[in-house]
Amino acid sequence: MQTPLIARRDIQFQLFEVLQAQALLQRERYREHSRETFEAALDTAVRIAEDLFAPHQRLGDEQEPRIEDGKVVLPDGVKAAVRAYADAGFLAASVDEAAGGMQLPVLVTQACLSVFRSANVATTSYVGLTASNANVIEKFGTDLQRKRYLPALRSGRFFGTMALTEPQAGSSLADLHTQATPMGDGRYRIKGQKVFISGGDHELGENIVHLVLARLADAPAGVRGISLFTVPKFHTDAQGQVGERNDVALAGLIHKCGWRGTTSTMLSFGENDACVGEMVGQPNDGLSCMFHMMNEARIGVGMGAIMLGYRGYLASLQYARERTQGRSPANRDPASPPLPLVAHADVRRMLLAQKCYVEGAYGLALYAAWLVDEQRTHTDAAQRQAAGLLLELLTPVVKSWPSQWCLEANSLAIQVLGGYGYTREYPVEQFWRDNRLNMIHEGTHGIQALDLLGRKVAMQDGAALAVMQPLVEGVVDNAMQQPLLKTHAQALRAAWQDVLGTVQALSAPLRTDREAVLANANLFLEAFGHTVLAWVWLRQATVAQQMLAFPVTDADEAFYRGKVQAAQWFFRWELPKVAPQLALLRSVDDSHHAMRDAWF
Repeated sequence: MQTPLIARRDIQFQLFEVLQAQALLQRERYREHSRETFEAALDTAVRIAEDLFAPHQRLGDEQEPRIEDGKVVLPDGVKAAVRAYADAGFLAASVDEAAGGMQLPVLVTQACLSVFRSANVATTSYVGLTASNANVIEKFGTDLQRKRYLPALRSGRFFGTMALTEPQAGSSLADLHTQATPMGDGRYRIKGQKVFISGGDHELGENIVHLVLARLADAPAGVRGISLFTVPKFHTDAQGQVGERNDVALAGLIHKCGWRGTTSTMLSFGENDACVGEMVGQPNDGLSCMFHMMNEARIGVGMGAIMLGYRGYLASLQYARERTQGRSPANRDPASPPLPLVAHADVRRMLLAQKCYVEGAYGLALYAAWLVDEQRTHTDAAQRQAAGLLLELLTPVVKSWPSQWCLEANSLAIQVLGGYGYTREYPVEQFWRDNRLNMIHEGTHGIQALDLLGRKVAMQDGAALAVMQPLVEGVVDNAMQQPLLKTHAQALRAAWQDVLGTVQALSAPLRTDREAVLANANLFLEAFGHTVLAWVWLRQATVAQQMLAFPVTDADEAFYRGKVQAAQWFFRWELPKVAPQLALLRSVDDSHHAMRDAWF
């Protein structure tokens, strides 16, 4: 079953009608670009994704990476795909032209990357990790480290990982045991084990550069005593030339329910006491350096979840239009021809829910990418600071909301296909399995919820919420001018005020009984996320309704009406969930917090 990778019309709508990507052309950094160069980059992404990434998406699921003669063997097609990706410049898409990049806006870069994630999320993980790895070295590395690694990473000669998790620690980075011992010449001996390291070993390039969290012997306990190190698979000289093997051993491969085409590895550093690394950044400051990569990865996980949901939606929509089955409840004539599935109301309900989840989440993720451009290139310092605050606030939502609700879209896609949805003959079951991993990738829902309620909403005395307040009100005010959207606008205003009121109501309990309040943080993440998505949908619906006031083609009219109808569904079926969730949150319910082990 050949399924579309994405609705190209939706990309254009999100980029050029909602987010006004063409306005970025006024910035000095992007003056050499045009809408035509943005579209050309997207054309290239679609071509490579369709020709080289999508064809082995199923193969990568069926032929998982394996070890032969001590080396990892990947399915046919992976190496050619990542080579084409690198040769087209996508590993350095947003990098300075002077450094060999295309200097594209992050917004356009993420739109291009979304197409690859839709085509093959497992293969795209290798290049996504590599780009993030390079960004950390660029920001925090020494001049020598930048010279040694960046050209190779951004040309696809080298690949990169981040090595955080350890078997005994899991998500608790405070309990890391990997040790770093000074060698006296600026280098360090690294010794320890890491687990669940995506892309940790393969033969796609000449080298793999691991960014490894480890502790110095005199480091403080907890997360304040973690440093960051570059640890290459092969020793590398100052010119980026590869030498002998470093003491980094592949201890085994992990086989997961999804993302089977991505090597998930157990790595052992320093089995022979000969693993050498170099510090990145300052001693004991490794976690803040690594968070630069982790936050990029969290947004990437969110986009990956979106595209898996999007791909499943388009596959189930195609199937519902082609498959005939059943008749109208009002039709009692068994001799009449069966209807296409899409004619049945409950199927349309499931399709519309998927559309709401994936297109809403896609708008949110692209908005986060736009915020990165604002933070980096806006001429006003206050606007740059505001964009940074808003990005901090929204990152847990960008990661977690799609991981939950675009997974639900995948579940609905399976349901639309009925019994065939559960078979390997159709792709929707793989999309669900691949997407299920995103709920734990780069921090579980619980971790994101603790970050959001425990830190982000309160940081700098609520500065991020204060930045978002006029943005919500601005969308509400614009929507109030459209009679069909007025009720939605009022509902969003009420929900947003409920969120603010809940944050205020919890401020005192967070000081006096923080553990009890944060035990229900997941509820705040979901309620806040739904409110943010309502804001995203109202923005899209307002633009669509405004366009319907002008003469448009039949295809565009159908597209815009679909946006307005999807917004209506979200406001009537999803946003009403928020009020009872926030009320329950304010009650500081202790149903699970007070539960004891012996009572289970």
